[in-house]
Amino acid sequence: MTTKSTEFNFPGQTNVYHGKVRDVYNINNRHLVMVASDRISAFDHILPQSIPFKGQVLNQIAAYFLEATADLVPNWVEVVPDPNVTIGKYCEAFKVEMVVRAYLCGHAWREYKAGKRTICGVEMPEGMKENQAFPKPILTPTTKAAEGHDEDISREEILAQGIVSEEDYKQLEDYSLKLFKRGTEMAKKQGLILVDTKYEFGKIGDTIYLIDEIHTPDSSRYFYAEGYEERLASNEHQRQLSKEFVREWLIEHGFQGKEGQKIPNMPEEFVNEVSKRYIELYEKISGMKFKKADQQYVEARIEINVVEALKKLN
Repeated sequence: MTTKSTEFNFPGQTNVYHGKVRDVYNINNRHLVMVASDRISAFDHILPQSIPFKGQVLNQIAAYFLEATADLVPNWVEVVPDPNVTIGKYCEAFKVEMVVRAYLCGHAWREYKAGKRTICGVEMPEGMKENQAFPKPILTPTTKAAEGHDEDISREEILAQGIVSEEDYKQLEDYSLKLFKRGTEMAKKQGLILVDTKYEFGKIGDTIYLIDEIHTPDSSRYFYAEGYEERLASNEHQRQLSKEFVREWLIEHGFQGKEGQKIPNMPEEFVNEVSKRYIELYEKISGMKFKKADQQYVEARIEINVVEALKKLN
């Protein structure tokens, strides 16, 4: 049994937001209950099938990294009462995402290949090749869109438009680079390269908190360190640890999220393969053995665990 969608009514609940893969319940503007479902999205579309244990994988990777970086920046987490759930502080979210890139790939590479040498106001050196490391990690923020795609934006535009104050933005920059450095060090111990990632922040009073998830395969890109230099030298694709393999399957079956294209149904065999790959991601990134949560009566389990946790928090 998978957790495809949830419709809980927790004590003190004021509203619920159903994202692509998470259902977020607001409890009296004091706490957020974030339920990681087993939904999977690609090309900005939710796919028809859900993936067993995917929500647990993402929730537990995020919890692992948030705990491991709590000495660097305050984060929103109060308790992780269930394998699929995190409860944390309700923060006023900044309307920007802080994207840190250490390597020229993905969106940055597509911009570079098109002849651009700046991204989000940051200059990129001449003569680089795909997947090559930047001289040092760069910050390429995006606006946080309520719907549709996030848009690139420069530091100067953020300040000029008053989206974030200069004092707060300096703190966001500092936190983001420190978090990325820690993530890079942790990845290296696992034989991985943290290529790029995104961070989101919120505020309560004068305190800035790290919110949402960090360093998960849904929000980050990882390369395998072994063979990286050889592949770069021979212009081969890097071995990635991400959900890229799902995108590749969809492309092979004629779907890239473009108008008029129909989302293909994933056969059960492939769904199980995706589940297995997510579990492998967890074990490779964290270095810990994955323990499958009981999949029977998942929603009843979540509701009991959340209600009990909220009683203690309130």
